[in-house]
Amino acid sequence: MAGGNNVARMSPRQRMINLMYIVLTAMLALNVSSDVLNGFSQVQDGLNRTNRNMSAKNEIQFKYLSDLYAKNPTKVGPWYQKGVDLHQRTTQLYLSIDSLKMDIARKADGPKGDYNDIQNLDDLEAASVTMLNPATLKGRKLREAIEGYRSYVTKLIPDSAKQGAVLEMLSTTVTPPQGTVGPYLWEQKMFENMPAIAAVTLLTKLQNDIRQAESEALTNLITNVDIGDIRVNELNAYVIPNSNMIIRGGKYSANIVLAAIDTTQRPTIFINGQKLANPNGIYEFTANSVGTHEYSGFIEVMKGDGTMDRRPFAHKYTVIEPMATISPTMMNVLYAGIDNPISISVPGVAMNNVQATISAGTLTRSGDSWVAHVSQVGTEVTISVSADMDGRRQDVGSMKFRVRKLPDPDPFIAIKDASGNTVAYKGTPKRISKAQLMAAGGLGAAVDDGIINVSYTVISFSTIFFDSMGNAIPEVSNGAHFSDRQKEQFKRLKPGKTFFISGVKAKGPDGITRDISPMEVALN
Repeated sequence: MAGGNNVARMSPRQRMINLMYIVLTAMLALNVSSDVLNGFSQVQDGLNRTNRNMSAKNEIQFKYLSDLYAKNPTKVGPWYQKGVDLHQRTTQLYLSIDSLKMDIARKADGPKGDYNDIQNLDDLEAASVTMLNPATLKGRKLREAIEGYRSYVTKLIPDSAKQGAVLEMLSTTVTPPQGTVGPYLWEQKMFENMPAIAAVTLLTKLQNDIRQAESEALTNLITNVDIGDIRVNELNAYVIPNSNMIIRGGKYSANIVLAAIDTTQRPTIFINGQKLANPNGIYEFTANSVGTHEYSGFIEVMKGDGTMDRRPFAHKYTVIEPMATISPTMMNVLYAGIDNPISISVPGVAMNNVQATISAGTLTRSGDSWVAHVSQVGTEVTISVSADMDGRRQDVGSMKFRVRKLPDPDPFIAIKDASGNTVAYKGTPKRISKAQLMAAGGLGAAVDDGIINVSYTVISFSTIFFDSMGNAIPEVSNGAHFSDRQKEQFKRLKPGKTFFISGVKAKGPDGITRDISPMEVALN
């Protein structure tokens, strides 16, 4: 009951302050980083591009199946009908998810909201209100639709490994968070307290999974069509590179394949007039020349009548210079005498394959980051980066940095606060008690501006007191400690009085001794 009595004794103003503190704490707890939200937007854009590509691929597959049906309805009919049903059900579910994304966007941004350009990215109510509304049950209906589609599409994929992958992609089984009481459903995990942009991104990912499942099923339907020469008549050559963008010195790798190839015979591949020796159709070489390049050739395969069918191909690829990203994580320069964190990375190269050196001082790895330590103020140092790429070490970049001396520190007196914690008193306008002053041992100095935190060693300082006649009484310290004469002056100070600390000399880790600014000490 003591807590209740305390609340009852609070003034209305104090109650309001307490309430505002609780609201602020809740707001901070719910705040979502703008970087994270922007990251979701980038993922959403990438998934949209993937979905467009996957939809286009599935349309090509479906058209191919339709063409086969037009040429031989009797043989292809059963598989074609399954393909039509699959395509319709997939498109219907895909569009229904599109509608849910639009509902969330309009709930977040108003009637003109667009899920491709959500303004209120961090809206935590839009997804919950739209999908978890007990009146509409849109979340539950979506879960049931996915479960029905999953059961349907897996029956069209006999391969157990591919079937397992689809089951995992479209799984609606969730693990309740620790401490959850009662049932915990898939729709709760997906949409409860989820920012609008995150919910839309998850739905876009779900659309991608659905298109992937459709692609696997269509591939199986086409594979099951045994129409002999019709497939051969639809032969096309394709070049499938691992990447069209290559770092100079890196390896180019491409798989050159023949669509709908007869597995009983391998095609013969010629590139720039030379026969490809790799029986699996893999074309590899080391790219040493920067720029856009092209190669061409043809694939030969024997048809059923014994004649050779030749299909030409051509492909372009781009080779770029190696790039390294080198940046100081705390500041734009290197400071002498301290550890300077440095971020170093090479796009496309694992961190353990990246090496770096510095022209003066030391540069050491610390996890995925680096630490530079330099000492010569006013000089310029160079950080050079190399990387292991395809078994060869290659220089990928360098950057120059100016070495500066550390900024001047601020003096302070280390005192104990009411809770017994050591705090730094840096002078007026704040005041301290005489007891805190008497308990202090001396003067410290440090730079703690939120960017760097460096302690300095105080060499000497003076205190200046004023007597009743206004005469200055200077006293010299014992190094960084208060001298006995200074402590005697402290004892004579009356409440409300002030004195000055000046002539402070401090030495930093860069080895430079400097004069720093004075401070005024005021007693309560």
